[in-house]
Amino acid sequence: MQSGQPQFEQEMVVEAEISSLSVAASPRSGGADQDHIQALVEVRVPLPPVLVHRPTMRVIDGVHRLRAAQLRGDEKIPVTYFDGSESDAFVLAVESNVAHGLPLSMADRKQAAGRIITTHPHWSDRMIATTTGLSPGVVSEIRRRAAGGNLIEGSRIGQDGRVRPVNIAAGRVLASKLIQENPGLSLRQIAREAQISPETARDVRNRLHRGEDPLPKPRVRARPRPEAVVPATPAERARTEPPAVTSDGGAIRRSRIAERVAAVDRLKSDPALRFSDTGRTLLRLFNFLTLAGAEWQAIIDSVPPHCKGTVTSLARECAGVWEEIAARMDYEVTA
Repeated sequence: MQSGQPQFEQEMVVEAEISSLSVAASPRSGGADQDHIQALVEVRVPLPPVLVHRPTMRVIDGVHRLRAAQLRGDEKIPVTYFDGSESDAFVLAVESNVAHGLPLSMADRKQAAGRIITTHPHWSDRMIATTTGLSPGVVSEIRRRAAGGNLIEGSRIGQDGRVRPVNIAAGRVLASKLIQENPGLSLRQIAREAQISPETARDVRNRLHRGEDPLPKPRVRARPRPEAVVPATPAERARTEPPAVTSDGGAIRRSRIAERVAAVDRLKSDPALRFSDTGRTLLRLFNFLTLAGAEWQAIIDSVPPHCKGTVTSLARECAGVWEEIAARMDYEVTA
């Protein structure tokens, strides 16, 4: 779990009376999936314990396992308790349903993000995004709408547990004043006083030495080039209405993203993958396939210029690794 998020101790698993548990206030608005419950009923290996909020006896994670146990006629079920606040219990419920199990719908994730913004207003957009399975840009927009356009100034807690100002420009200005007034201050002292990172403090000092403004000028994005039209296969044309071929290929990309999301969702609902460590690792690796084009563009835009070369190299390395995995899987399937 990310730093700054609710923590709970993995106590010894105990058995609790099923009749004592509640399933209220779930982040899943559509309720339990009956097909998935039936699949769990037929699983012959022990399932992971249900996570329960001890003060309210509400199930945080494991409603489908609970329903399956009820169908089997069980009176007790293994549980692990969480003793934090109700707001932290909700965060844990959302995070659990994003990390494994049947994924929350986009609407449920956005609704959860709005609730977490209210209960944890000092969490950063990126931290809430990681918890809810959304992009930081989407969380930022939800926060902006919730605030009526008037965002709270001050500081927020990041994924690394550090507190940083919302308005980094104010920190840079303060750092420049500190440097001018006392050139002998260390970068850590400047960073601590201005509530910025040491690297940002270094950048401000270097800018002042070069006679530049401490605030970097906004980068002007180049106009994106139109993407090439990708011809649709007959099968895609038959499945897509209206026809998939458009002037920019957007309908085709949306169709393919939808197909990938559906394929990943099917894998996530398979108990053989969900309830093994290696299976859950594979499912987490496949989460990136569910990102839309706008979310990828937001990620690309967030990469600082000095990191782009490394990210580009690693992206190509990742492509090569997946090609090798695909080749090995093909061999095992055809062998």
